[in-house]
Amino acid sequence: MNMLLPAVVLATGLLLTGCAGTPKMSVPESCAFLNQDTFVPTGNQQQKADQIAKHYQEVADKVAPEVAAPIQKMAEVMKQVAGTSLGATSAEQTKQLTEENNKIGQYCK
Repeated sequence: MNMLLPAVVLATGLLLTGCAGTPKMSVPESCAFLNQDTFVPTGNQQQKADQIAKHYQEVADKVAPEVAAPIQKMAEVMKQVAGTSLGATSAEQTKQLTEENNKIGQYCK
């Protein structure tokens, strides 16, 4: 997967009312934010996967719920990847990440 999905794919989904007082971006603002995200992880594959998972989570917490949901799912996948000994994505995980990225693309055209 090689973090092909820049931080652009940051989604947070679980934007439940628990984030009281934290206004979310609109969908257009979220898309602009994602298009300007320049996050680059460092370290070995496992460290990169962990950093990406955290970054996706942080982004998901900021963007519109429609965009956040797929990003949240991507964060969860990357947490699983970071938990492996090599920090490499499986074919199924890569498929999941691509599917979620495509969902973001439906909103950010």
